[in-house]
Amino acid sequence: MKRKKIYIAYTGGTIGMKQSSRGYIPAEGYLTETVKNNAEFTREEMPLFDIHEYSPLIDSSDMSPYHWQIIADDIKAKYDQYDGFVVLHGTDTMAYTASALSFMFENLTKPVIVTGSQIPLSQLRSDGQVNLLNAMYLAANYPIAEVSLFFNNKLFRGNRATKAHADGFDAFSSPNLQPLAQSGISIKLKEGKLSPYVEQALQVTPITPQPIGVLYLYPGINIDIINNILEGDIRALILLSFGVGNAPQQTLFLEALKAAYDRGVVLINLTQCIQGQVNMGGYATGNALINCGVISGYDMTLEACIAKLHYLFSQELELETVRHLMQDSLRGEITR
Repeated sequence: MKRKKIYIAYTGGTIGMKQSSRGYIPAEGYLTETVKNNAEFTREEMPLFDIHEYSPLIDSSDMSPYHWQIIADDIKAKYDQYDGFVVLHGTDTMAYTASALSFMFENLTKPVIVTGSQIPLSQLRSDGQVNLLNAMYLAANYPIAEVSLFFNNKLFRGNRATKAHADGFDAFSSPNLQPLAQSGISIKLKEGKLSPYVEQALQVTPITPQPIGVLYLYPGINIDIINNILEGDIRALILLSFGVGNAPQQTLFLEALKAAYDRGVVLINLTQCIQGQVNMGGYATGNALINCGVISGYDMTLEACIAKLHYLFSQELELETVRHLMQDSLRGEITR
């Protein structure tokens, strides 16, 4: 059987760093050299691969919509030449990039797997080898036609993942959707569906940076803080509310939300809770938000919500269309 061929885009991040007197640093060509000198990656069972290192390498803390576009355009340009794609990325903003790519790609029929590591690939006890080996193997042999994130033996839907542990190997979780696949002695598909191999032309929706506010509610939050955010030049505000979507009932707070809605700001309600979803109809406090024009984000992650807003606003849609689509599951980002 002809060996599959995988394209690896190394954008930056811990996985390809080398040790120096100043700690781990990015180094041009080091990741490629390390992988090609490791016999595990060239075994017969593994796909053939090409590695493209971005220049300059991007620290994940510096990732922006501009970089999402570069990655998406890179994959589109190589799409017909490879059977699957692996994006190596720093862990800090990996879930944001995976979410953004999931919305940007239309008619995706090949796997795009985002992964990285907590310890550089070249170091003792690195999780990078297992993550990269599995991502490559899955991309070649388990063609799940969506953007996913692989970490610590679990393949997550890209727009359902969130970074849950700062320095542990089990760095990512998917609180409201079980993994697409689990890698153990054998690889087991769970939520993941293999591509039906329908030949469609890949489309990439361009994304441009959008002014989006995030407001984390807490007991006794000052109305001046809320007003400062709402009176800024923002197109959307994500409320991180209590429980199933509850918020203070203070008149000034509700009036500020209603005034922002009337100005055309899209207001989305997400829960601060790790698991579960917003249900604003359950309590009077949630109902008050509905009356101010706040819409439910259901069980979207914050990362997916931000990426989805960028995706929709970049298309210059009617305001009501944006509000409607934010409540629809476009790429499996919402449980409905």
